[in-house]
Amino acid sequence: MRITEIAAVAILALGFAGGCSKQAEEANATLEIRGAGSTFAAPIIDEWAQQYAKRNPGVAVAYDPVGSGEGETRFAKENVDFGGTDAGLRAEELEAIERGAIQIPITAGIIVLAYHPEGLPDHLNLPRTVYADVFLGKGIKWDDDRIRDANPGVTLPDQEIHVVVRQDSSGTTFAFTNHLAAVSDQWRERFGSKDATGDMDRGVKSLDWPGTSQAASGNSGVAGRIKNTPYSIGYVQYGAARDLGLSMAAPENKAGNFVQPSGTSGLETLLNAKLPPDLLAYFPDPDGDFSYPIVTFTWILLYKQYDEAEAEAVKDFARWCLTSGQDYSEAAGNVRLAPHVVRAGEEALTYIR
Repeated sequence: MRITEIAAVAILALGFAGGCSKQAEEANATLEIRGAGSTFAAPIIDEWAQQYAKRNPGVAVAYDPVGSGEGETRFAKENVDFGGTDAGLRAEELEAIERGAIQIPITAGIIVLAYHPEGLPDHLNLPRTVYADVFLGKGIKWDDDRIRDANPGVTLPDQEIHVVVRQDSSGTTFAFTNHLAAVSDQWRERFGSKDATGDMDRGVKSLDWPGTSQAASGNSGVAGRIKNTPYSIGYVQYGAARDLGLSMAAPENKAGNFVQPSGTSGLETLLNAKLPPDLLAYFPDPDGDFSYPIVTFTWILLYKQYDEAEAEAVKDFARWCLTSGQDYSEAAGNVRLAPHVVRAGEEALTYIR
């Protein structure tokens, strides 16, 4: 963390007293909190930074959206004051941080199956067996019998589905592949994480995707590639797809219902989520008739030890994001945290000294 001296006034006369100039500089000193990581959460973190600065002009928040994998690396090397990840760190990874570390769910988001709208219906139900096969590289066409059966009366083109994926180390990829591993035995056996501790964390952050696919960096990069590629589909954060006007499929959930992505269906998933003591909760195939099936937390990675001024600033910013900051969730394309998640996050902040 750095203290940046910001000159807020100009010296208008040579006779301006030096003591007054020094006092002006000190009064406008800004404490800068630097973070890096998840592109999935970048829109809401950027909004938080702007809104928080309006209320706390003595603190500035800078965030570099480099992907969850790189954010975790920078945090482990103590090159930032906080990290953002959609995958989370395991206990041994947190314990390896010299200053100690905690992770708190700070927001949540929906991963959508976005597709190029030209030549396809605005609303499309997508069975889980179909999209698992699509991302297994099986060369599925848009008029596959399973898609037809799920969308009676809809005209579908005789065109192969073109796949767009992430090329950088990504928490979005972790959450999506974690879901694929939960719904497809073939996916789990071929590509599920070999370091998994159970059935809830079989996702991977990067992958040599099977079949033919196009790759892009960041959620906005994937969304842009889908927009420019007819008959394509890809996995991307809801807000990134919405902002580019992409169509979004209604994937089939565990209960067998096709659920359209929305803040309401995402919150339904979170309300059913149970948090373990370390707050590292995954829900790759959530229960609930109306739960959206692909939802992930974004965790903020924080050190347990800062200097006194830094500790107070970091805690206050994180607490504001957990509470008042949730009001900006829908506009940013994220999902408001459930009350029990907020309470758990506030309690975890007490570990920072």
